[in-house]
Amino acid sequence: MERNEILSQLSEIFNDVLDLEDIGLTDSTSADDIEEWDSLSHIQLIVATEKHFGVKFTSLEIMKWNNVGEMVDSIMKKI
Repeated sequence: MERNEILSQLSEIFNDVLDLEDIGLTDSTSADDIEEWDSLSHIQLIVATEKHFGVKFTSLEIMKWNNVGEMVDSIMKKI
């Protein structure tokens, strides 16, 4: 699976979890850029992403993420 395909699927997950129309995620998107992305929704996003891609993230991986691009990197390593 290519990076842009993962990013596109993540955008759909984020739109669904955060109840938004079209987030338009980029590699540099972070929680600071999206008002609805708080600590609770962060957990929901991780669970939905793990379920969608059939992967499991470690707590250490999650804590190291600073933006969506780093999340995509983790997904690419696991699939």
